[in-house]
Amino acid sequence: MVIVAISGLHGAGKTTAARALMRKFKLRYVCAGTVFRQLAKERGMTLDEFSRHAERHPDIDRMIDRRTAEAAREDGVLIDARLAGWMAKHANLKILLTAPLKERVQRIARREGRKFKEVLRETMKRERSEAKRFKLFYGINVNDHSPFDLVLNTGCFSPRETARMLELAVEFVTKRRS
Repeated sequence: MVIVAISGLHGAGKTTAARALMRKFKLRYVCAGTVFRQLAKERGMTLDEFSRHAERHPDIDRMIDRRTAEAAREDGVLIDARLAGWMAKHANLKILLTAPLKERVQRIARREGRKFKEVLRETMKRERSEAKRFKLFYGINVNDHSPFDLVLNTGCFSPRETARMLELAVEFVTKRRS
């Protein structure tokens, strides 16, 4: 089996790609973003509000990231997390998905049925908050792509094309391990 870590900015296609890989390779799926969104909902906060709250409460990120790191020690798992590439130290394949800001915001706005400007403002605030927290809590520079084996701009490809390219990468890694 294999351990795959997928990281990327919001709206870059992490979850879409991760779900395709999970189905194709029958991997257990661990999604840190789902945990973060659920915690925000439980507290009655927007993602923006919860991001600011997390800046003052490092235990939130640490708990999510600890779960991610623990899951990454098991074989046959796919980690979908903003920090997966840094936290999943034993991953066989670390993937970073990128896309231009405008494209990412359009995807999020479409998916959530929201206005572009509102999502743009929220996304920029959230990403600044995360960059600040991750640097402060872990010393991680989210603009350093050196931990990744593969960096792919999904703005250039359809979700199906992206998934196919990533499937090939996982197949190569799986064959290498056998």
